[in-house]
Amino acid sequence: MFDNLSDKLERAFKVLKGEGKITELNVAETIKEIRKALLDADVSYAVAKKFTDDIKASALGQNVLSAVSPGQLLIKITHDELKNLMGGAASEIKLGGNPTIILMSGLQGSGKTTFSGKLANYLKTKKGKNPLLVACDIYRPAAIDQLKVLGEQIGVEVFAEPDNKDAVSIAKRAVAHAKTNGNSVVIIDTAGRLAIDELMMNEIAAVKKAVDPDEILFVVDSMTGQDAVNTAKAFNDKLDFDGVILTKLDGDTRGGAALSIKSIVNKPIKFVGTGEKMDALDVFYPERMADRILGMGDVVTLVERAQEQFDEKENRRIQERIAKNKFSFNDFLGQLQQIKKMGNVKDLMGMIPGVGKAIKDIDINDDAFKHIEAIIQSMTPDEREHPELLNGNRKVRIAKGSGRNIQEVNRLIKQFDETRKMMRVMQDKGQMAKMMRNMPQMRK
Repeated sequence: MFDNLSDKLERAFKVLKGEGKITELNVAETIKEIRKALLDADVSYAVAKKFTDDIKASALGQNVLSAVSPGQLLIKITHDELKNLMGGAASEIKLGGNPTIILMSGLQGSGKTTFSGKLANYLKTKKGKNPLLVACDIYRPAAIDQLKVLGEQIGVEVFAEPDNKDAVSIAKRAVAHAKTNGNSVVIIDTAGRLAIDELMMNEIAAVKKAVDPDEILFVVDSMTGQDAVNTAKAFNDKLDFDGVILTKLDGDTRGGAALSIKSIVNKPIKFVGTGEKMDALDVFYPERMADRILGMGDVVTLVERAQEQFDEKENRRIQERIAKNKFSFNDFLGQLQQIKKMGNVKDLMGMIPGVGKAIKDIDINDDAFKHIEAIIQSMTPDEREHPELLNGNRKVRIAKGSGRNIQEVNRLIKQFDETRKMMRVMQDKGQMAKMMRNMPQMRK
């Protein structure tokens, strides 16, 4: 995500490396490179020009402190302008109605139905709501079936009338059903087309008029770049929607939609989809996205995802087992499962400052943990709980059972032992202080 843009921006800032101050001459060359980077990311020329003009106006005439280089100052200015370009602050969904009615819009293939399921799951698990999903795509039977599958997967009721070909009627009856059955949120998945047409626009406008939604969300595939921005404008002219959803942001996207859409339609990006799983949904934070684009990582989002998966009670249990030197392969396997739930492994690593650039050309498969799980699951319950039992014969049996070679088994056991020792050192403040004091000698 944004790797190409990040690389080009980094090269642009290198133009100022070694300069003592910002001048109109040296900043002009950097601005030119930034503009080229944005255009390559499929940002419209008008948006790219205004963005770089704003950077230039902010940069020229600023006094560069002795502790800050011109390059660092320009990065800071670019960061602030990127944040503002993408909306400045997060804009969450409005949940004031009784029930709250959310109308979904977008083209076919944008991920609208999948996002409807993700949003229902988010509102149920994070906001304590009782959502109702409504299948109003009367042209595509597969969309109704898909919504039913998603609803069953996340434990959310789906209102559908497959034989009814009147979307307005379905929407009105769904809202009445929600009021009767105590659903606090109604999410209406509407029909999409491969391209904008009058029939689709008139139909969704009629649904809007009939149910008077509290929130209209426009779902767009971020991989379509500038086309996504043009589509958003057409939908906004007809519906006056409240916010944008960017799907497939984990794909090979150049970033043009994320960077341009707010300035074109003047509506905030509210959520981003970052995978196929039902929990692969993030609130869009412009500042955090600016951090990631400029290679600064996104530690806050990483910590938030970790907090969602690691409960306090389990954490205390693990700490106690570490303190007693009883941390086992069962505990290790449990920790791996929780890490996997946090999302795409490469995406997670990219949130650590400095790591994203280092791993950008490395193919990190989401199945990277599978061979570790296979080895651990080939151990007996006693072996998992008491790793000291693992002798040569047992290791050979585990290697055969897991389909891995003996070297991989030995490597995992060694890494596990080293991890367990490090965990104990981290818990022991005296040992930690001693290790820190020894750092200069270790470096030598």
